[in-house]
Amino acid sequence: MQRNKKFGLFTKPSTLTHTLNTSMCKLKKFIAAMTAAIIFFCSMITPETASSLTIKEEEELSVEFLEAVFEAYDVIKDPVIKNYINTVGQKIISAMPPQPLVYKFYAVRQDAYNAFAGPGGNIFIFSGLFCALESEDELAALLCHEIAHVSCRHISEMIKRSKKTNMATMAGVIAGILIGLGGAGTMGSALTIGSMAAGQSISLAYSRENEMQADQIGRTYLQKAGYNLHGLLSILKKIRSVDWFEAEGIPTYLKTHPATDERIMYLDNLLENREAPPTKKKPAFERAHTRIMALYGDMDTALRLFKGRIEDDPDNSMAQYGYGITLNRKGNPKDAVDHLIIASQKNPNDPDIAIDLGIAYFMTGKYLKALKTFEKVSKSALGIEISRIYTGRSQMALGLYNQASETFFSIIEDAPDNVAAYAFLGESEGKLNRLASAHYYLGQYYVKTKHLQNAKFHLNTSLALEKKPDQIIKIKQQLKELKKPRRFFDNIMGKEEEGEGEEEEGKEVNRYKAEG
Repeated sequence: MQRNKKFGLFTKPSTLTHTLNTSMCKLKKFIAAMTAAIIFFCSMITPETASSLTIKEEEELSVEFLEAVFEAYDVIKDPVIKNYINTVGQKIISAMPPQPLVYKFYAVRQDAYNAFAGPGGNIFIFSGLFCALESEDELAALLCHEIAHVSCRHISEMIKRSKKTNMATMAGVIAGILIGLGGAGTMGSALTIGSMAAGQSISLAYSRENEMQADQIGRTYLQKAGYNLHGLLSILKKIRSVDWFEAEGIPTYLKTHPATDERIMYLDNLLENREAPPTKKKPAFERAHTRIMALYGDMDTALRLFKGRIEDDPDNSMAQYGYGITLNRKGNPKDAVDHLIIASQKNPNDPDIAIDLGIAYFMTGKYLKALKTFEKVSKSALGIEISRIYTGRSQMALGLYNQASETFFSIIEDAPDNVAAYAFLGESEGKLNRLASAHYYLGQYYVKTKHLQNAKFHLNTSLALEKKPDQIIKIKQQLKELKKPRRFFDNIMGKEEEGEGEEEEGKEVNRYKAEG
């Protein structure tokens, strides 16, 4: 007889082997049966059930929810990161049966290990968790799990349980869900009070059954999309490894996604005797991951990290790239240029690295060099919007105001949500002494950034200067819209209708100036 270290048992080797084999056989049969049953059950779920919102209701609520998230959080608008996350998400969606909702994926600038899904297929990952990822498999695993929560109607069911009739109360429910699933920090108290005032009570965490179902469904489509289950296991272990804080410091993901230990144990059993395949380096992941650490993580940490990597391996192009854009963010564009030139030379066909080199040239005052760099960028580049913004800014810096106005106007036509373009277009129109137009576009900028006092000032000034009848009607209509009462959600967040403080003015433009 000998002691088995794993199980702490004294038994004969042959008996132990037989016992374990029998037990494992039964376990595998049980797992297979449960998996088949759950997948069958989920396949029978119709898009709309008695216990969930209708698709139409969920889509309507998602509009309110998105506004809530964009006000409560700093949602990263960086097109390189945004487009990459959506590409991975849509790859998973393509492996699923036709879905009644249109899924969208976002990154939130917050140093926390968290990811959550909201109504209407809107899925978020926090920058802190993104920085901890080591592969696209891990990112796909996170997104796939949240997709499964949406497709199984778990979000919709939570809302339905607290559904009331009027829209104000529904907005309170959305606020509560936002806090429960995302954790909005200091804003939490106001939102929770608003939700309670509306007479709501809602379970803000998934049940263990929800988690099991989302895991089973998610794993199926994760593999169909070509990703490895070891990515799910490794990211769960990362999340669980930070669970050493006091209760109030535990990452929200662990509060709202229970049974993490059980999920890890299950995956360990499922993947037993299977070695994790070597991690494949994917340039798109490396670029997005480098970018989110350099531009949206802690700046000093990023500088130390990338500098250390360069010292270990000067030929590491992503380290050169990360160090370059972090230096530019820190306000040292001259040194940034040197590192970005190295990164660009090692990746001559990467237009997004070229864009950041152009931005560094712009920051050093080499506007013509910046303009020539941007002119070579392919229109298919993920960061083409950033490139176009800096093309217009370079044109303005060189006194080419007509060209700059044309550039910013074309950006607005192609991407109406590009907030910075409105401010820069207003500035370039002002330089051309087209004051009615200048005030109009500055007004649009403040409308979009919700600085209503400033918006009204510029729109009224534009109205007084405008001569075109169609434009006069358009401005009057917009001013009329601005007089309408603000929605319940804005009220519970404690926002005032008339501006929010001078220190907030131009925040979006300043961010573009500082970080690109």
